[in-house]
Amino acid sequence: MKFIYGVAFIALATLGLAAQTTPEQELLKLENDWSQASMKRDATALARFYADEYIFTDADGVVTNKAKELKNLTSGAFRLTAYKFDDMKVRIYGDTAVVTGRNTIKGVWEDINRDISGPYRFTDIFVKHDGRWQCVASQSSRVTEE
Repeated sequence: MKFIYGVAFIALATLGLAAQTTPEQELLKLENDWSQASMKRDATALARFYADEYIFTDADGVVTNKAKELKNLTSGAFRLTAYKFDDMKVRIYGDTAVVTGRNTIKGVWEDINRDISGPYRFTDIFVKHDGRWQCVASQSSRVTEE
């Protein structure tokens, strides 16, 4: 009987290990969750994604910080309605990670009625703070040709 319990324990432990996510998978999920929270304008969720020192450089070269990004996303000034990630790569350097990829979005700057839909290349830099990944810097460039 002890043998059966031992085998069952090993099988469950092995399944548990197989179910664990890698840091790469965790960061890819985080990118998706971040976009979902942006579409929903979920201020609480969005605030967790950004480190306090967060800095963003947009496709026009405009630089903003965490407070400004949260305001843009939650006030409706910027409205993201759809996104699709492609060609994503994650590189881990200890407690720092770089995520690059392509994001095709549907979105508009409502206050100036400017459609910004289309493909973009992005780089997001994450740092692990207190056991969770937070974005410290992002850069996004519109794709004109590939």
